Amino acid sequence: MTWIHPLSAEVEESVEVLGGKAHGLVVLQRLGLPVPPGFVISTAACRAYFQAGQLPGGLASELTAAVAGLEAVTHRRLGGPERPLTVSVRSGAGVSMPGMMSTVLNLGLTPEAATALADETGDPRFALDSRLRFLTSFASEVLGVGQESLRFADRATAGPDTDASRLAEVIEEVEQLVRERSGEPVPEDATRQLELAIAAVFSSWHTPRAKTYRELHGIPDDLGTAVTVQAMVYGNRDRHSGTGVAFSRDPNTGEQVPFGEVLFGRQGEDVVSGRSLTGPLHELADREPGVWAGLLDALDRLEGHYRDACYVEFTFEAGKLWVLQVRPGRFVGRAAVRVAVDLADAGAIGRDEALLRVSPQHLQHVRTPRIAVGDASDVLTRGLGASPGVAVGRVATTADNAARLAAQGPVVLLRPETSPLDMHGLAAAAGVVTARGGPTSHAAVVARAMGKPAVVGAASLVVDDAAACVRVGGRSLPEGTLIAIDGTSGEVVVGDPRIVVATTDPHLHQLLGWADEIAGDATDRDETQRLASARAVLLRRQDPART
Repeated sequence: MTWIHPLSAEVEESVEVLGGKAHGLVVLQRLGLPVPPGFVISTAACRAYFQAGQLPGGLASELTAAVAGLEAVTHRRLGGPERPLTVSVRSGAGVSMPGMMSTVLNLGLTPEAATALADETGDPRFALDSRLRFLTSFASEVLGVGQESLRFADRATAGPDTDASRLAEVIEEVEQLVRERSGEPVPEDATRQLELAIAAVFSSWHTPRAKTYRELHGIPDDLGTAVTVQAMVYGNRDRHSGTGVAFSRDPNTGEQVPFGEVLFGRQGEDVVSGRSLTGPLHELADREPGVWAGLLDALDRLEGHYRDACYVEFTFEAGKLWVLQVRPGRFVGRAAVRVAVDLADAGAIGRDEALLRVSPQHLQHVRTPRIAVGDASDVLTRGLGASPGVAVGRVATTADNAARLAAQGPVVLLRPETSPLDMHGLAAAAGVVTARGGPTSHAAVVARAMGKPAVVGAASLVVDDAAACVRVGGRSLPEGTLIAIDGTSGEVVVGDPRIVVATTDPHLHQLLGWADEIAGDATDRDETQRLASARAVLLRRQDPART
């Protein structure tokens, strides 16, 4: 049994073996797009880990060889005292489960390696910032130190003006906290760090949040996750560095315009967590035109390959673009309809495939509900609409409370930001509002995947868990207050306003016209019936045994 495979264009293993993240990286390699070198530990190794209760036999020797190969390619040494190699360790199941499992960044940045990185770059602050980021992710994901107790360190890395001396102090505080909470220090041996991180990523397959996500999406429990290990690229390197996420089309409408967020001088977790204030993707065009041009080219090539809207995560270091992840966009509602119709009109797919890509369930969200203009007089706050639709429900200030209160009726979850730990609350809520984050933050991505309205970046919102209330300015609303949110306009309204629904959608009209032609039936029927009839005909053509 071979447990480890290189990330290269020649790899032939399936997504079930490599996991979705690594399989996407192989696609990127084949398309000639810039990908940090690395390797992937297969999903079979994860299953063997759970059967044996330890890393499987033979993995250690394969890991040694894989790391040696990565050191040779990068001309660096993992945790080395000169030109140190650091790596990211990420999960990647065969079926995408965004943010549900563990990630460790900057692994290998031991105290000695951090000193070497500072000497190499001439930038001690950058090296210390990267070391602190490693410590907090390793402490949280591998050693089980609670994320809340590490918030003080997040605030240090979130401040670009935090000087090197303060970062050094925070590093000492984190190291002390780790010893107190876990009973052991973070290992200073980089190979041991890697082994522990791999085991932690495997174990994260069975965390409550991952189990909840699989239950919601009908994903089998026995698949396991792969582990992708790649050489680090640093979005926090300098003023020409940063990180972001991008869709090739607007996930709310399906319009063919790049959509996403960018954050300069930071690493990827800062974007997807929602803890940091991001900028719109197009800011790249002015600040880093070379990166912007490379990103547009990548999105175009990926759409051509997948014949679908795509989502990518990227980092740029010192003005050079690196693509870290790709997957199909998996749009829902009217965005799914528009993308299918536009791709068929462009000749990228046929009309038959367009009809099969849109499920009857998508039609439930095509005509986006909105809070009626003039009926939103009691606006509590405004943010960014991140997932269209209207949700009306009682305020819940924690995920646990949302799950509990949902048994009595619809709730809206209001949080500073969400994380995978909030998955049960997001599943229970009718909609979500966050004070921080942007349209590709964790809350936004999960809400869109679930077809639930979301408002993010409502900066005036303060969520007080202890008092079970939310505050905006001088106004306070206790938990249980009825509110409504508009995931298109970003409004959060007190009470139960009038809701209106658009009556026409030209892309849906076009798609249903194709459906009637396929079904051979132009009678006046429900839209769902029209689409279902056409899909039944097409599925019978594909599989005559269905008849």
